[in-house]
Amino acid sequence: MRVEVRVESGDNELRSLLNWLRSDPDIRRSAALEMREQPPQEGQMGTAADVLQLVTENGWNAANFVLALAAWKRTRPRASRVTVRRDDLVDALTNCSEEQTARIIRLLQEEQGGGEEGTGR
Repeated sequence: MRVEVRVESGDNELRSLLNWLRSDPDIRRSAALEMREQPPQEGQMGTAADVLQLVTENGWNAANFVLALAAWKRTRPRASRVTVRRDDLVDALTNCSEEQTARIIRLLQEEQGGGEEGTGR
């Protein structure tokens, strides 16, 4: 499974998140992490902000990832919006509430192609 994460406030925050996730042994063991440029969307010039891409292997645990993501977000001095995308499913983590984290865990655990787009956009 491929998961993309975008942090609203840009490159430095995304690099911070990448380092945070790489320091988590469970995530490091079960997912390949890399930063990449996302192609521009229709109507945009140039490239959009970088995204963090996770490619998961067997044994990957969506809940561990989302909890690590929420823990990182709570350490940030600015309240940045974090967008999580899997296939055509998208949701946002803004305040790290239990409802938001549970919704993103469900998004990542749903069958591919199933479910609806998240409400946090």
